[in-house]
Amino acid sequence: MSQGSVLLYAVLPYVAIAVFAVGTVWRYRRDQYGWGARSTQFLESRVLRYGSTIFHLGVLAAIGGHVLGILIPRSWTAAVGLPDGAYHVIAVIGGLAAGGAVVAGFLILVYRRLRFPRVRVTTTRMDEATFAMLGFGILTGILATTTNLGDAVHYRETVGPYFRQVLVLDPKPELMTGGGVDLIFQIHVVAVWFLYALWPFSRLVHVWSIPVDFLRRSPILYRSRAPRPRAGRRAPLPEPRAPTEGGPTGGPARSSAD
Repeated sequence: MSQGSVLLYAVLPYVAIAVFAVGTVWRYRRDQYGWGARSTQFLESRVLRYGSTIFHLGVLAAIGGHVLGILIPRSWTAAVGLPDGAYHVIAVIGGLAAGGAVVAGFLILVYRRLRFPRVRVTTTRMDEATFAMLGFGILTGILATTTNLGDAVHYRETVGPYFRQVLVLDPKPELMTGGGVDLIFQIHVVAVWFLYALWPFSRLVHVWSIPVDFLRRSPILYRSRAPRPRAGRRAPLPEPRAPTEGGPTGGPARSSAD
């Protein structure tokens, strides 16, 4: 096994995880005012509403599919009577649906950022790097799914066990380089590790800002400055002003010559 393979599939994962964990804590302690998605909704909301909703729903579905595919071994599904062929069909259909939503939402968000100058000027260098890394990861993921419709890679025997071995601190890079994994899968896995390393320093940290405390927080009362009439009673009418000289009830107006 080459040194490059060891670096990419045995060393890089732990470097990325360490940067992800330490960087997240550092960012939270040093930059709480910048912790968030830096929303530009007040600059443009109509396109954002559709793009953000589609993108986030697709991402949640894709992450769920990846987690289930990595954490659930082949023996578990076989034990409940689910054949590999049926599992692969379900995974492909779900993966294509989630991937299609991610691609559509991502393209809408990129179009919005390029189309509206007010949104475009808020884009930072880190935003550009994040969009590029996300786009590359999405592209390689879609290609990995579409090129493996016939399950030629057998990712449940290679890619899945590779990630599980990384999680138990016993990496086996040969699972990714043994010849049973296509190049596009290898590129996609490496791109994911680099995305994790970039995560704490980008707007992606907003995924940890889930408003859980909102469920138990006391409601905020807003009171109007103007007095409100009591229930069942009409507001008093304003008192009439006293007529002025030369007004409509005070006779004809006089000129200074009179």
